[in-house]
Amino acid sequence: MKGVELYARVRRAVSVEGLSRREAARRFGIDPRTVAKMLAFSVPPGYRRSKPPVRPKLDPFTGIIDRILDEDKRRPAKQRHTSKRIFERLRDEHGYGGGITIVKDYVHERRHRQQEMFVPLRHDPGHAQADFGEALAVIGGVERKIHFFAMDLPHSDGGFVQAYPAETAEAFCAGHNAAFSFFGGVPRSILYDNTRLAVARILGDGRRQRTRVFSELQSHYLFADRFGRPGKGNDKGKVEGLIGLARRNYLVPIPRAADFEALNARLLEDCRRRLGDRLRGHEETIGERIERDRAAFLSLPPAPYDACEKKPAQVSSLSLVRYRSNDYSVPTAYGHREVLVRGYVHQVVISCGAEVIARHPRSYEREDFVFDPLHYLALLEQKIGALDQAAPLAGWDLPEEFTALRRLLEARMGKPGKREYVQVLRLLEMFCFEDVLAGVRSAIERGAIGFDAVKHLVLCRIERRPPRLDLTVYPYLPHASVATTSARAYMDLLAGTPS
Repeated sequence: MKGVELYARVRRAVSVEGLSRREAARRFGIDPRTVAKMLAFSVPPGYRRSKPPVRPKLDPFTGIIDRILDEDKRRPAKQRHTSKRIFERLRDEHGYGGGITIVKDYVHERRHRQQEMFVPLRHDPGHAQADFGEALAVIGGVERKIHFFAMDLPHSDGGFVQAYPAETAEAFCAGHNAAFSFFGGVPRSILYDNTRLAVARILGDGRRQRTRVFSELQSHYLFADRFGRPGKGNDKGKVEGLIGLARRNYLVPIPRAADFEALNARLLEDCRRRLGDRLRGHEETIGERIERDRAAFLSLPPAPYDACEKKPAQVSSLSLVRYRSNDYSVPTAYGHREVLVRGYVHQVVISCGAEVIARHPRSYEREDFVFDPLHYLALLEQKIGALDQAAPLAGWDLPEEFTALRRLLEARMGKPGKREYVQVLRLLEMFCFEDVLAGVRSAIERGAIGFDAVKHLVLCRIERRPPRLDLTVYPYLPHASVATTSARAYMDLLAGTPS
């Protein structure tokens, strides 16, 4: 290919110096037809194909390749034909005798032409997009997968991210509560993918049947919902970009935190720090642009939505309630009764009627047992023989003073001493742990080993009065016999006279 410099010299010789095309061809050693092309173009036009290339071996089979690629559009992305597989089918099923390279080139060109095109969109203030992402984090010294809720404001690029143990309905609702609090208002509409947390079913005409929890959330905050096309993540590209940004920046290196509360505090600080960024194509910072979003927001309701999943359940004969494959204990007085379980992100609350009867930390294991030992003490007082094998007490780490008290009670009273020990533990149902522990220590120091003595000492501590123990109410304690001593016996003792 002739260079631009030669083009300039030939064009100048003919157009300015007046050389003929034939003479210019002789001077520069080129074909006259090349001189004509140089006069037609100021720079080399490059190679121009006058008609598509002929592929005598492949052309009879291009229709088959096109049909295979069209059918692949309706197949899962991971189960579509590769170029090699198309070549093998052409060879084995249709008698193709050419090479694989030309097949690969045609498939590549065809797929390149089929790539989807997009329309640039404008984003009005007051609207949002929401989704979940996944990452790794070390929580409490254990590396685990976390699911983080992200909400993006496309107009201002304001973003909010919070991490949760699992992608559940209660985490979905808690994420909305926290995001609305962070932004200071409720977006007029929120765009989602077709997550099962919000969409129970897509009907034949494309309408969505919402889940009960999502309908309650929407009714509480009054925002409008919008849903992207199934399998089209680009419909909510802004929040997808925020998820990628958070994963690459907020969560690299892998974060370490004592618990989710500490991790979320760091993520919240990262979101606030980003408000000072000025993005490409904008003269204002994100924080300055977000004010227009806030001006268009709906007002926050007086109280946040109760972000939990509600499930009816029945207490078993073991005083356990099952929720999400795990069993949680309730007081044995509520055995075999109907209860309502409210599953929050980090706790499980169990109610019977209007009364809350149990609160537990939420377990995300499977087939786990979560006990509160206090729930079983009333039953153990009646069935004292089960004390040493009671599973709810197995992991109860009590101070050494309680063990010492039980040992003394059983040494002095035998089996009834076990029941007295359980009665002492039942004081924890009414009084705080520190007061009961102080009462046990004081009873051991005074040698007043018994439930009544411990209870009396606990009450004296709470009421800030000195203890007045009447040992006549403890018939099992050793009695001291004090006789009256005569003056003569005392004088004889001083004189050394044997009595």
